[in-house]
Amino acid sequence: MSAEIVNLRQFRKQQARSEKEKQAEQNRISHGRTKSEKQLTKALNEKAEKALDQGRIDKDKS
Repeated sequence: MSAEIVNLRQFRKQQARSEKEKQAEQNRISHGRTKSEKQLTKALNEKAEKALDQGRIDKDKS
């Protein structure tokens, strides 16, 4: 059983390219939307946060 020989420089470059592609995909998703889509996402996030806060139990400090 012989291990595959890997050039570390090429491996690092390939890994960096992969990371850049993932970041580019995230940017395409977040910046490539219409204003109404952004507003809808913001409203849904605020609604979810409000629902989460409503279920929170506050303890009195006295």
